[in-house]
Amino acid sequence: MSKDFMAAGTELPISVQELCRRFGKKTALDRVTVEVPKGLVFGLVGENGAGKTTLIKHLLGLLKPQSGVVRVFGGDPVREPESVFSRIGYLSENRDLPVWMRVRELIFFTQAFYPDWDSGYAEELRKTFDLDPTAKVKTLSRGQRAQLGLLLALAHRPELLLLDEPSSGLDAVVRRDILGAIIRTVADEGRTVLFSSHLLDEVEYVADHIAFLHEGRLIASGPLSDIKAAHCLFTLHFKQAPAAPPVVPNTISREGGGSEWTFLCEGGHESAHRAAAELGAVIAEEEEPSLEDIFVARVRGRREKMASLREEN
Repeated sequence: MSKDFMAAGTELPISVQELCRRFGKKTALDRVTVEVPKGLVFGLVGENGAGKTTLIKHLLGLLKPQSGVVRVFGGDPVREPESVFSRIGYLSENRDLPVWMRVRELIFFTQAFYPDWDSGYAEELRKTFDLDPTAKVKTLSRGQRAQLGLLLALAHRPELLLLDEPSSGLDAVVRRDILGAIIRTVADEGRTVLFSSHLLDEVEYVADHIAFLHEGRLIASGPLSDIKAAHCLFTLHFKQAPAAPPVVPNTISREGGGSEWTFLCEGGHESAHRAAAELGAVIAEEEEPSLEDIFVARVRGRREKMASLREEN
């Protein structure tokens, strides 16, 4: 590990370098490198099974790296779990809460583990989420359990909030509560949020920075605005249908037929105008692609490339 990386790692909430993890024959993480600066919302996106939860488990110290380095606030979460975990709030997809407790009892129980617990803030969140303090956890709906889990993760005002598929199975109102006001408030206070999701629309709604995971590999990472600005989605119209599918440089995906073809390309909006001029076509439509457009195109492209390599071999 380089000295520059070590120096930077002491200042970053999350610093991961060349992390690898295998479960039997399956590669869950393949040389993943991720750095998360302080004070932003970092979206970790990918399909189910892409490696998102495995990465979060390494950050929590629940898994030891088979190779590579994991640091949280400069500390090793495996060797220094108490000092690291005291600075983290965590909400899992499964919302593993003791169902025999009442809401009030669980809040008091969790408070005992955190010297910096903010009782006033906890009560504010309880009222915001309209959680009955006398209700047993087993009687709560899926959404209410998620809200209670978020309350427990937030009430000690952690420097880093880790959310693993926080809105899975929740209705739109609860999703907006979690992904809007709460996450944004944490980030605006100078704290840091990392959340994983396979729902790209919700990631695009709140994230500052994006990392794409696919089959354990990091295929793209950067500020959301930069990633979107570096791609262009456009449709070309030809007076006569080309004899073969038209070729545009830096194409990630191409769909269409006859006289109209739609492209998603790297290179920004200039790609569309250059392609139209070179091919003698007219731009019928041009827009900024969504995060989902970009991710789906990249994943399909990798799958097609791998299938082609397998056929050659």
